[in-house]
Amino acid sequence: MTEASDPQANLVRADGRAADELRKVTFERGWSAHAEGSALVSFGETKVLCTASFTNGVPRWMNGKGRGWVTAEYAMLPRATNTRNDRESVKGRIGGRTHEISRLIGRSLRAVVDTKGLGENTIQIDCDVLQADGGTRTAAITGAYLALADAIEWARTQKFIGQKAKPLIDTVSAVSVGIIDGTPMLDLAYVEDVRAETDMNVVATGRGLFVEVQGTAEGAPFDRRELDALLDLALSGTAELTRLQVAALAAGAEAAGA
Repeated sequence: MTEASDPQANLVRADGRAADELRKVTFERGWSAHAEGSALVSFGETKVLCTASFTNGVPRWMNGKGRGWVTAEYAMLPRATNTRNDRESVKGRIGGRTHEISRLIGRSLRAVVDTKGLGENTIQIDCDVLQADGGTRTAAITGAYLALADAIEWARTQKFIGQKAKPLIDTVSAVSVGIIDGTPMLDLAYVEDVRAETDMNVVATGRGLFVEVQGTAEGAPFDRRELDALLDLALSGTAELTRLQVAALAAGAEAAGA
């Protein structure tokens, strides 16, 4: 199909992106002065602070098994959105969405961790949404990987993890995709997310293997051809996110060695 005949070729979204283009993605590693690993990740106007806290030791149910543990919690600041939301701690209960996303982040990270290589150590990831404009869970997963990687390297310097151990077996990142007005689009901002006919979050490793796919038809059901198009689009997005993660880690290594 030629560019002139491709209906998506000249498509421009509200923020000026092409249908297959990520928002501007940035990572600010070491944002927290106290956490063993941290990264402030931005997907456009969505901003999530990811911190990784290291503990030498594991929960009692894992004692003596020679394996480590990685877990995660997710939360949003009261004014991360257009209107203020009460803190869940004030409400007295954690919402179902918060539990779901917390578990998703934990599963995504554990998919690329060799728990034997981690040793009997625990890393707790906290992902706090400072500002939300769609894709908070995907930004959280992508930034959490960097915080996790930095916490592991901190533990290595403290000799909690062996110098030759390789707790991380791959990278992991996530991105949203959706169909809007019949067109598959990558990395949906909020104004796109709310009007998507199909909405999907895809978590994948750096090798392009799927960790989780969450897809819902908000309007008309989608067919196999549309599903394949969305998955291909998502993998192109996670491949670019992987490149940005690797570059961010490499830049930190160069700075440390300078």
